[in-house]
Amino acid sequence: MDIALTSSILHTAAAQNQRETSDALQVAVLKKAMQAQAGAAMTLLEAVPQPPASTPAGPLGHQLDTYA
Repeated sequence: MDIALTSSILHTAAAQNQRETSDALQVAVLKKAMQAQAGAAMTLLEAVPQPPASTPAGPLGHQLDTYA
């Protein structure tokens, strides 16, 4: 077997292993960033005040008069 071919195969296998490790690390960082963004979004949504009740007290505001 040719030594250059063996060296090339080993180099290719090592590069593929390094790429797979790098990809896994990037996916883990992306997941962590998405979790942080989800937490920040929930904090913002919880900070939004609730709208006031839509039914006013008394006789006003229950019907709308329109004219053509």
